Order: sequence, then C-alpha cells, then structure tokens
Amino acid sequence: MFYFDNASTSYPKPPNMKETLCYYIDNFGGNPGRSGHNISMITGEKIYQIREMISNFFGSEVENVVFTNNCTESLNMGIKGIVLKGDHIITTNIEHNSVLRPLFKLEKDGIIELSIINVVDKTNEEIIIDIKSNIKSNTKSIIINHGSNVIGKIMPISDIGILCKNNNVIFIVDAAQTAGVIEIDVVKDNINILCMAGHKGLYGCSGTGIMIINNINSEDIKTLKEGGTGSVSQDFTHPIFMPDRFESGTLNTLGIISLECGINFINFKGINNIYSFEYSLCKYVYESLANMDKIQLYVNNYSKDRYVPIISFNIKGKSSIETVDSLNNKGFALRGGFHCAPLIHKYLKTDKIGLVRFSPSTFNNMEEIKYFLSTIYNI
Repeated sequence: MFYFDNASTSYPKPPNMKETLCYYIDNFGGNPGRSGHNISMITGEKIYQIREMISNFFGSEVENVVFTNNCTESLNMGIKGIVLKGDHIITTNIEHNSVLRPLFKLEKDGIIELSIINVVDKTNEEIIIDIKSNIKSNTKSIIINHGSNVIGKIMPISDIGILCKNNNVIFIVDAAQTAGVIEIDVVKDNINILCMAGHKGLYGCSGTGIMIINNINSEDIKTLKEGGTGSVSQDFTHPIFMPDRFESGTLNTLGIISLECGINFINFKGINNIYSFEYSLCKYVYESLANMDKIQLYVNNYSKDRYVPIISFNIKGKSSIETVDSLNNKGFALRGGFHCAPLIHKYLKTDKIGLVRFSPSTFNNMEEIKYFLSTIYNI
C-alpha cells in the first residue's frame, strides 16, 4: 500500500518510534503527578521534558503548553473558554468542523454573533482588508485555519496576528495541517491560542493534541472540564494555575512520549527541508494532473509558501469516493469525501461529489509518485 493520506494522520511514523514506545512501557509506566514513588516521578519528569521541548519548538512558556486528546478538543477548549454572551467572532469559509460546529452551536444558542468571510480566491492583502472591515466593537476573537485541509491554502497568520493585537482581539489558530510543516512562533505571530494535532505533522500517535496559550490570562479562559489533576486534591475548586487548569484526568502518557520522537525527527530533518520536499512532490503531481484532460483541479496556481502539501482533485464523471475506491484497489491510500469542511465544498461546488485529497509525507519518494500518476491516468 502506498500511503498518501498524511493530512488525516501521518504514516509511517519516525523509524525509532516503536523502540521508544516499547522503552516507555518498560520504564515509564507510572501516572505522572499522581504519586510520590520513583516510577511516577520519572514519568512526570519525562512529560515535563517533552512539554519544554514543545514550548521551545513553538516559542511559548513551558507552563502554557497544554496536552489534550486531539486538535478538536484543543479548539473547543479555546473557543468555548473565551466567549461570553454578546461576543462577535470572525472566521473563514475554509474552516474545519472542529471550529465551525462549536461556533454554529454558540450562534444558534444566542451566545455569539458570527461573521464568516470568503478567503478561497483572495490574496493575502484582500484577506486582511476583509477581516479588518468585519471587526466590530464587540469582536472577541478571530479564528483562522492556518492551512486548509481541503485545498492547502496557507493563511497569513503573522499579518492577522498584528491586526488582532492592534484591535485587542484574541487570535486563535488551527494549526492541524501546519504544525511540524511550517514554522510557527506564538510570540512572533501574535497568537493567543494555538491548537494542533499531535498525530499529523508532528508524527506522534493518535489521541494527542496540544493547546498553547500566549499573552492572555489563562484565568480568563473558562474550563471545559474539571477533575483530578494530582494537585491541590483536597480543594473542591479546580486549580487556576497552568497547565493543571486545563489538564483534568490522567494524561495520554504514551502518546505524549511519541511526540518527543516526532519533534526530534523534525529537528533532525529540518522543518523547512520537510516542507520543501513534500511541496516538490505535490508540485509534480499538480503539474502532471493539470495535463490530464479528465482531471478537475481546484487551485489555479499551486505555488510554494502559499499552500501546504495537499492536492485536491476529481476525475470528471466520478465521485471522489469512486475514485478513492479505485485507487485503493490498486494499492493507494487517499481520502475522498468532504473532509469535515462543508463551507469550502459549497463554495467549490463539490458538496455532492466531494474531493480526492493527495497528501504525501517525507517518507514518500518520486518513484511512488510516478506510479500513482500512471495509475490515475489509467483510471
């Protein structure tokens, strides 16, 4: 099987992942922060080391790194944690349902006012103008998908971050497709809440997510859940200090340790090298598909630094599911369908047939790409 579904979850994982996780099972089996015995304490120390590694990777304070179960949980914690009745929220039509569904529910419940702007066919300058024109006196937050999981469009988060800072607006970034692929610094980019998955570009195991808080009082963010933290256990009130405030219950220690492997791998390869290589594969695929008469592409100019390594397409006359099934029978793993992003499909007029999504990783090679393209041509 040739795997081209890394936008969903990265596979394979770094070569030493299996060995590292087996070592964890043998040596770090305790519950971090819950006991005073050696096994618990060394596990807690390891979790802290990885928290510190992540803080260095994204330019944050170590205590502001919060481990979650996935990017969806991180985004729900951030979005629902900041909003108050009467707030206005701005977002875009390339967002994932992990942003859209919480926002639409809050709007339906009469909590927020919501503005959604089209960014699909806009330049960065036009996007900034549109966002700025939608800011009101009650605008609480701007929530942006850094890299679209459907068409790969990269949003200008540094410019949006400055806009948010100048207007005293909380900036929430969904980095599900960009963490580990494109450099992000919460301070330089003026991001207040950064949310990401651990199992995609960070090469960790599933069941891992991260929320990073920057330049915002964590006590102003309501908790989504309360429970055991291993700290101030005699108090019926949940801790207000970080990261305990947002980490209720036993952490996914095995998953968190897998992130150490992933980030070490990224640092060894170089994040810019990873992006350049994966982009080169996508560029080759894009240009090849553009020369096939029966292929429909949805991006006019697939250029570097404007798109993450994702190419979406359809074979004319076929639904995306039919194409993906045909590819699966030939040994290729791609995702078809609607990718949990209904607004962009409505805009692209693919809300009936969906899209086929090609998303390679640093572990793919040009021979696989050429074989994939010849298979597409034959289909």
